[in-house]
Amino acid sequence: MEAPGDTGADAAPPWSRTEFEQRLREVAERRYHDRHPFNVRMHEGALSPEEVRRWIVNRFHYQRHIPVKDALIMSKLDTPELRRGWARRIEEQDGRAADEGGIERWLRLGEAAGLDRDGLLSGREVLPGVRFAVDAYVNFCRLRPVLEAVAASLTELSAPDLLRRRTEVFERYYPWVASDGLAYFRSRVRQGRRDGGEALRLVLDRARERAEQERAVAALTFKCEVLWSLLDAVDHASRTEQR
Repeated sequence: MEAPGDTGADAAPPWSRTEFEQRLREVAERRYHDRHPFNVRMHEGALSPEEVRRWIVNRFHYQRHIPVKDALIMSKLDTPELRRGWARRIEEQDGRAADEGGIERWLRLGEAAGLDRDGLLSGREVLPGVRFAVDAYVNFCRLRPVLEAVAASLTELSAPDLLRRRTEVFERYYPWVASDGLAYFRSRVRQGRRDGGEALRLVLDRARERAEQERAVAALTFKCEVLWSLLDAVDHASRTEQR
């Protein structure tokens, strides 16, 4: 059975570094979940408070698994320099202490939106489709080679612009969410640019054969589909509720 991205391209010449990067960036731009109808409605200010809260609950299930997938990637990296970079990602998400880090900031976003912290941590309201999508991503990082696992993280190339816009959107359209709850969005603009740049350099350096490059593009496409599927589940729940 062929692995994702295996298209018999081993005999084809590799793309130049510039063309390879362009292809990766095109995937991140064309297939990123900022184009999903749910995100479009969010950015138009069209979500109800219940829809915003449902999104926060289900996106938190993804957020809390970010350090898990990063630990899996770190275990595959072969130099101390690279492992230190990924260890920093884990620390930034988990925090050095219980009241720090990206997961804590997302919990505070939930509280700012009127959600209960214990309820968020319990995961009781997470939709089955979201669980399936997140499990698929974590297992991808567990089972696929490091090049593909890192390439899948390159949605970070598009994240900073989305997060900057999302901060503005929440301040404008959802003022009932306390402003200090938006700290996650603000912090990830800088971190996302740095993390995306580091991951991109690793992928460009290591994917030297055409087949490797195509598998990297396929991995990034898969990650975009994971994020899209997550929003599909949330959007479907919202539309079902409105019937």
